[in-house]
Amino acid sequence: MRPLDNVKILDLSRVYAAPAGTMILADLGAEVIRIEHPEGSDSMRGWGPFINGESTYYICANRNKKSITLNLKDPSDKEVLLDLVKEADVIIDNFKAGDMKKMGLDYGQLKQINPRIIQCSVTGFGQTGPLAAEPGFDPVIQAMSGLMDVTGHPDGEATKVGVPIADILTSHYVVIGILSALRMRDMTGKGQFIDLALLDVQMSSLANVASAYLNTGFKSNRLGNQHNNVAPYQVFECSDGPLMFCVGTEDQFKKFCEMINRDGWVTDERFKTNSLRKQNEVVLAGYISEITKTKTRDEWIELLQKYKIPGGRVNTVEEAFQQPQVMARNLVGEIEHPSYGTVKFVKNPLQHSELNISYDSGPPQLGEHTEDLLKINKN
Repeated sequence: MRPLDNVKILDLSRVYAAPAGTMILADLGAEVIRIEHPEGSDSMRGWGPFINGESTYYICANRNKKSITLNLKDPSDKEVLLDLVKEADVIIDNFKAGDMKKMGLDYGQLKQINPRIIQCSVTGFGQTGPLAAEPGFDPVIQAMSGLMDVTGHPDGEATKVGVPIADILTSHYVVIGILSALRMRDMTGKGQFIDLALLDVQMSSLANVASAYLNTGFKSNRLGNQHNNVAPYQVFECSDGPLMFCVGTEDQFKKFCEMINRDGWVTDERFKTNSLRKQNEVVLAGYISEITKTKTRDEWIELLQKYKIPGGRVNTVEEAFQQPQVMARNLVGEIEHPSYGTVKFVKNPLQHSELNISYDSGPPQLGEHTEDLLKINKN
């Protein structure tokens, strides 16, 4: 038994944010049925690199799902979808605001067919506001939210995060929103509409940067690998490469000084508090840089672990997957697909004692289950 057994989700979404969210729900046991145009409507299928003709980008957001094809502009295909809605718990889309209404598939119309239906619409900017009808892709959202302005080196250009972070965060809110709506339906018997915007999610994820500005007017700067509020908290070069040091508390700073044989820094007027260390960060970082170069990363990691100070190698993706910790957590899985063979993927990070997450099927090919599912629906 899995927590979302018997929950049926109709997934009209494409690209990453919404599909990655429904993939998590599928991991938890939901039956997720992707609905695409017969000619394909998910541009992500065309983004390389490829494994046996299938996009590895598409693969990373669509395991454990089924796929059928419908042309929703065709009245008979639209009727098929409406029949599926009668038996569904959730329908999710990421069409531009207003498009579902034009197709006769907005929440007001769907709840007439199924009062218990939950509809989640994921858009760049939400259903209201001057940009509601505009498309919004992850890099645009990173730029507009201010995230890029606080990412990158001080003397460089504003920089986006190396993964589609706005999409990823939104996919998690897809899960939170749908699970919350399902729980509300348990209590009220009614479905509801979820209006989820990438810009809203990324703005809410500015965390301490937003709090500092809203409450004090403090404008966080682009500082590369340094922290806006804490020091020393950055990458330092060791004799064989870079290592991230995070000395986040006063107690950790005392231990850090002991570790590098600089006990005098604890009472030094320039460094005795975090605020003072931040004011004198350039001087402090210069001193530390000369010290870290005297040992290898492994030697420093051994010391950091001994003194309970957070730190870690700056790894390549290849090195990250080869870490003993990652291997010990058994994070990489494999699924067999009859058409494109063995697919490797990063497992769902939830590790409950009785959650029973399973990986039953690889990401479906376009329309792979159309005949079987529609036959069941007709019966």
